[in-house]
Amino acid sequence: MGSTRPVKVIAVTGGKGGVGKTNVSVNMSLALGEMGHRVVLMDADLGLANVDVLLGVKAKRNITDVLSGECGLKDLLIEVDTNVRIVPAASGTQAMTSLSVHEHSELIHAFSEIADDLDVLVIDTAAGISEAVVSFVKAAQDVVVVVCDEPTSITDAYALMKLLNRDYKMTRFRVLANMVRSEQEGRNMYNKLLTVTDRFLDVTLQYLGSIPYDEAVRKGVKQQRAVLKAFPQSKAALAYKQLATKVDSWPVSSSPRGHLEFFVERLVTGA
Repeated sequence: MGSTRPVKVIAVTGGKGGVGKTNVSVNMSLALGEMGHRVVLMDADLGLANVDVLLGVKAKRNITDVLSGECGLKDLLIEVDTNVRIVPAASGTQAMTSLSVHEHSELIHAFSEIADDLDVLVIDTAAGISEAVVSFVKAAQDVVVVVCDEPTSITDAYALMKLLNRDYKMTRFRVLANMVRSEQEGRNMYNKLLTVTDRFLDVTLQYLGSIPYDEAVRKGVKQQRAVLKAFPQSKAALAYKQLATKVDSWPVSSSPRGHLEFFVERLVTGA
């Protein structure tokens, strides 16, 4: 890739389904866009794409068309708000880890098209700890692990971090509590996770805070609109704006890690 300008690459993951990863990814992206950052949100759920559904847009093409040479990544991007574009997921279940050598180079070349027109790349991963999920997460500069108040959420988040720590030596994760009834509930979730990671893993966790349970989120989903846009003064929307402010303060690495080309090369080579 020709660009060497750092891009903030953030993977949003969670281990299990139903924790609200896509809502977090979408609303965080929109809030960063409102702050003036040029954001691309990549739907990395290769089997059950839902970013476009949540935003009420119809994707005519997806990443498969880029890999087949039918179009470039720029042709694929859908502008969903000022400063915010999405990369629709590939339909079907082909994992990025099973790409051919030719497809690897095509993907790297495709991202080089947008590298100079981008400040933040947000990756909305699939649920679970599949090879594809791990590929996206370990290639990102920052990892946001979304948890909610269900025992399986904490268990699965721990399992994901354990795998990434044990097999890929990842040591830093940021934890966001979603759909909480109180700030204390969010803090309690984080502390549960911290107790087990401190005991069994060599990792550092940072608590990002919480997003409150808010009926406005559900209403927005029914309208196929992000809560940040549909109900900008709702509790959840205000929390997402606070989250974006925190994300904005994260440093962008001046080393290769954090550059868009490094992300894509790491993603497709499995390094």
